[in-house]
Amino acid sequence: MSIARILIIAGSDSGGGAGIQADLKAVTLLGGHGMTAITAITAQNTLGVQGVHPVPTAMVLAQMESCISDIGVDAVKIGMIGSAATAMAVAERLAQLDGVPIIFDPVMVATSGSLLADAATIAAFERLMAIATLVTPNLPELAALGGEDAVLRHGCALLAKGGHGDGAMLTDRMLDGAGQVAVWTDPRIDTRHTHGTGCTLASAIATGLGQGMALTAAVERARAYVRAALTLAPGLGGGHGPMGAPTGFHA
Repeated sequence: MSIARILIIAGSDSGGGAGIQADLKAVTLLGGHGMTAITAITAQNTLGVQGVHPVPTAMVLAQMESCISDIGVDAVKIGMIGSAATAMAVAERLAQLDGVPIIFDPVMVATSGSLLADAATIAAFERLMAIATLVTPNLPELAALGGEDAVLRHGCALLAKGGHGDGAMLTDRMLDGAGQVAVWTDPRIDTRHTHGTGCTLASAIATGLGQGMALTAAVERARAYVRAALTLAPGLGGGHGPMGAPTGFHA
């Protein structure tokens, strides 16, 4: 079997905890080959986001085309998108791919609380949901998108992540147009080093799909990978630090 080729469309995190840096780590450790189309450069650390510089839409598309035309793509992960114009253009290009699974993590706010998408960009998420295989919002993001029904009407599946809920247990729910597909409930891992959990989960799911796994199995492995990464966090920085690098999760 040839290595799964995963195209990551997301922003760069200079602190290495989230974004492209976390995506590439997850894809690599899960046995895939990560390629990137960087949508924004951020000055960022465990304490917050100090600056954001969006990459022009034409350059985002050029990065995508370089990967698609030569290396090829088995799955796509979309994270921070940078601007409404980029969201629309990326969706239009990805819609031309035939049968390639697309995981869309609708990044709006960093773990630190910093805003990473304005109102116009969030409105443009509608187009990305329409071409996605699976959308992976946390609870605040799901509310901003209009709730479960608003997401599912686009024809994608939904993984509603429960990490922002209350209590010692957290529940993730996967749904599609026919109803609930799967539910996972686990004890909350007590750590402040949670930077990059959403990015990592989405990239891990995309890698599984690119390797030929069924969606539920890909989500299960990705969740196990993230939970292992949380327990291995190296404790860097004074705020929400990066996770660790677990091994042994290859398909």
